[in-house]
Amino acid sequence: MAAGAPRVFVSHIAGVPVFDPNGDQVGRVRDLVAMLRVGGRPPRLLGLVVEVLSRRRIFLPMTRVTGIESGQVITTGVVNMRRFEQRPTERLVLGEFLDRRVRLVETGEEVTVLDVSVQQLPARRDWEIDKYFVRKGKGGALRRKGETLTVEWSAVSGFSLEEVGQGAETLVATFERLRPTDVANALHHLSPKRRAEVAAALDDDRLADVLEELPEDDQVEIIGKLQEERAADVLEAMDPDDAADLLSELPEEDKERLLMLMRPDDAADVRRLMSYEERTAGGLMTTEPIILRPDATVADALARVRQADLSPALAAQVYVCRSPDETPTGKYLGTVHFQRLLRDPPYALVSSIVDSDLVPLAPDTPLPAVTSYLAAYNLVSAPVVDESGSLLGAVTVDDVLDHLLPDDWRETDFHSEEGVADGR
Repeated sequence: MAAGAPRVFVSHIAGVPVFDPNGDQVGRVRDLVAMLRVGGRPPRLLGLVVEVLSRRRIFLPMTRVTGIESGQVITTGVVNMRRFEQRPTERLVLGEFLDRRVRLVETGEEVTVLDVSVQQLPARRDWEIDKYFVRKGKGGALRRKGETLTVEWSAVSGFSLEEVGQGAETLVATFERLRPTDVANALHHLSPKRRAEVAAALDDDRLADVLEELPEDDQVEIIGKLQEERAADVLEAMDPDDAADLLSELPEEDKERLLMLMRPDDAADVRRLMSYEERTAGGLMTTEPIILRPDATVADALARVRQADLSPALAAQVYVCRSPDETPTGKYLGTVHFQRLLRDPPYALVSSIVDSDLVPLAPDTPLPAVTSYLAAYNLVSAPVVDESGSLLGAVTVDDVLDHLLPDDWRETDFHSEEGVADGR
């Protein structure tokens, strides 16, 4: 940014693409790194946290930034691919400054930080935080009614202290358009304190989706800091197989207490999944595939497949069973694949186009055999049926991949290391 150019608010930088001098995209901005300074001097902006295409987060020094304009960041020179690690003297602007409650120096009035602006110093490559956009009042339900104003850095106090109970509404708003896996990535890189605050601000369904994408250690940490009733609600919102995996990591007394707080039907599904060995079809399956009775029509099946909350793997086929049509079902009759549904008239009965030749999996089928089954028949999901012929659930390819990869694959993805020192 040229000297004297307008200031840039960080909410406008979050998520924008970063390009190298050749115009190739390097990644996207996920946060900004600042360092507090003594003597009332504004915080110095050290660099950007950039998420590259492999989802690794790297540090991009501000000395390498030649422009922040038109919804993009331009960098110069070789980009350092070593993973970003926050140092004790550093602060993440989006993760730690937004929603923070501070006080106006002149009046002592409490305000909430909604945004932060940064500016390049004249004739230098140094950047610093210069202003805050704040709302008067203590936040919470009444914060929308407060007056907003832009103030100098020196006009507020409270950034050098560790705050208890920092809000998270503005930061959560920046996550609104991100996929759950990207929100999980952002949460993973926050401090435990901030991670708990953001998790508390997410609604149950959103938090459930995010938890499913986090490493086990983060899952256990977050669920352990929620009120037990809230934790039970979030577990109910998770896919039963993911909830079972998470509960299996908890101490026995905590696991049983949470199961007792869950709705009986949801708890029953989870208990049933936990009764199977982990690396078997029964331990891998979900208990919520699409199930239809023989007299359902193609139109009925397509309506079910169109449900927005279904994963692509579960939406790829429906399972035809006699009543009852919840797992464990009545007699399993066969599978109808999505492509076949598109070829037949809406009034046709699913029982007339069912594929009954494919032998289903038994719940004790080991993981290698499940993998071979999906590969041999080119399937993204497969039925799991017990000895009585009842459908117990379905194994999807994404769950199989989770167990084929190393146990710490999510950690490895978040923390991959390459390259040389970042020069900070």
